Amino acid sequence: MQRDEPAAGSLYLVGTPIGHMGDLSPRASHLLTTVDVIACEDTRHSGQLLSNLQARGRKVSFHQHNIRTRLPQLLEFLEEGQSLAVISDAGLPGISDPGEELATAARQAGYPVLCIPGPCAATTALVSSGLPSGRFCFEGFLPSKGKERRQRLEQLSSEHRTTVLYEAPHRLLTLLGELSSCCGPDRPIQVARELTKRHEEQVGPTVEAALAHFQQTRPQGEFTLVLGGATPMAQPAPSDAELTEQLQQLMAQGVSASDAARQLAATTGLSRRRLYALLHQDESD
Repeated sequence: MQRDEPAAGSLYLVGTPIGHMGDLSPRASHLLTTVDVIACEDTRHSGQLLSNLQARGRKVSFHQHNIRTRLPQLLEFLEEGQSLAVISDAGLPGISDPGEELATAARQAGYPVLCIPGPCAATTALVSSGLPSGRFCFEGFLPSKGKERRQRLEQLSSEHRTTVLYEAPHRLLTLLGELSSCCGPDRPIQVARELTKRHEEQVGPTVEAALAHFQQTRPQGEFTLVLGGATPMAQPAPSDAELTEQLQQLMAQGVSASDAARQLAATTGLSRRRLYALLHQDESD
């Protein structure tokens, strides 16, 4: 341990397993067994984990339906000098759950906020999907209906980065149908369920294939969807006149004709000789 934990008056966001119990880190285990108060998304759901750890801290519920009343109480615990851990039903709290609002409120009130890293369905599904992960965005749960949902889906249709979404089983077919309509049936996707568990499954490789699968197999469990980015539209090749203008702009900045051709070749992928020849052609004209 780099410091004595848990520290008085500190908030800890503790990552818990999304399936496999072996993924609970020793540091997370230590915090949950020694912290004063544990805020749980669902005390019944988390009860077995905390019971197995013999966690002694006071357990309170903290979910999207009691944020307004519970937040002041949790901040009061911190003010009293008690250590406070928050956990979600599974994974890393603060992502698509009230842990985000608690972390914000605690920081604004001047209390230390520390994350005990752990499993996260979004990144677990992303890195195992085989889809590009160098640049990605996280959408979580889309708005359930209406104009905002339509706008979000329209944005996904042109998003070039890989996108990670969450969805409940009873809404999965609707979402896949919408993605097929707005992004195209051939858009790459991996639909993950039961991550880290014995029956872990990833269904793809396209929206059309995933939709066909779950039309035949009833969706069960929580789903994480990794949607491939839209294919960038090919840019039209610049004309000789446009290339000549760019070369002349470089030369106006004091760059030699040879260096101007070399620089433009590096940015356009065109032949340096061709670009250099354009300058001489312009001179002969």
